[in-house]
Amino acid sequence: MKFRVERDVLADAVAWTARALPVRPSVPVLAGILLDANEDEGTQKLKLSSFDYEVSAQVSVDIDVEEPGTTLVSGRLLAEITRNLPPQTVEIDADGAKVVVSCGSAKFTLLTLPVEDYPTLPKMPQVTGSVGSDVFHAAVSQVAVAAGRDDTLPMLTGVRVEIEGDTLTLASTDRYRLAVRELTWTPENPGMSAVALVPAKTLADTAKSLTSGAEVSIALSDAESGEGMIGFEGGGRRTTTRLLDGEFPKYRTLLPDSFGSVAEVQKAEFMEAVKRVSLVAERNTPLRLSFSQGRLVLEAGTGDEAQAVEALDSELEGEDIQIAFNSAFLLDGLNAIDSDIARLQFTTSTKPAIITGKPADEESSSDYRYLIMPVRLSS
Repeated sequence: MKFRVERDVLADAVAWTARALPVRPSVPVLAGILLDANEDEGTQKLKLSSFDYEVSAQVSVDIDVEEPGTTLVSGRLLAEITRNLPPQTVEIDADGAKVVVSCGSAKFTLLTLPVEDYPTLPKMPQVTGSVGSDVFHAAVSQVAVAAGRDDTLPMLTGVRVEIEGDTLTLASTDRYRLAVRELTWTPENPGMSAVALVPAKTLADTAKSLTSGAEVSIALSDAESGEGMIGFEGGGRRTTTRLLDGEFPKYRTLLPDSFGSVAEVQKAEFMEAVKRVSLVAERNTPLRLSFSQGRLVLEAGTGDEAQAVEALDSELEGEDIQIAFNSAFLLDGLNAIDSDIARLQFTTSTKPAIITGKPADEESSSDYRYLIMPVRLSS
């Protein structure tokens, strides 16, 4: 195998493929990136692949092939090398047990891994629909923030993807907060209805990395195939991941439909104040918020501890309310809304609150909701 490719093109493709490499591979070949240089439909392509039996990644780039072929090399080492090469044309020449990477005056010789031992990558399921890549990335970012990180509760480490016609709903929860985002997409079958539980970290990484193309195609295996897999493709890149098992909480019952108080605060000022006041809060110590007409007071620390107080302008409809939150969870929710004004909706001081952005049209509802559990204050 022998081919030439521009350094930036190769480095970008290798870095993206290396994302899916396992940290501790169960067998040595899974630490490799598969390089396949061939002519495909009249164009000369290099296909780079990685797979750890859970997540697969594959990208194709244009190259100048002198000798077609396939080889397997250490993915992390190749990523380090290509990232540090000079900005010139790279030549890769594989012959038996060695691969030579040449670029300008730099030359690296790598040992190959046995190609015949490398597992076959899973096939992409049939495309289910497509969505704008930037919209998808933004939506996933808003929701993934609330996913759990406790691997002993795997169903909470995922994002629930619900497909109902032209509406795509994403939801995640770690039991202390819940994030839900609805967006419009283009389904292949307008009457389709489906549900999948996708690992949150994989989904977030994938959505971020597929913004180079205008759209992301989503491919979901049907229940009859029994494969439990979802695939994403865009900008010449494709990735698949196995779905999580387990019953996701019935989250819609947690979302209140009526509120006793609704407050609106400038988001940027609110976030800065939360960061400042929470500096004195010990770990897991709540941040106290007191809403009244035209005023929001933030407090942290009590008794013999360091204390902080700050007041902000705010608007309030309904009754005055005092409530306390974990400051990190509060900041995550405020940071996720795409509005300059944060709207906080309360039922009581002991029941979950909803954070949204202020909708441009008062008649419409927000497509993103972040539910946060309050912290009970000792009397």
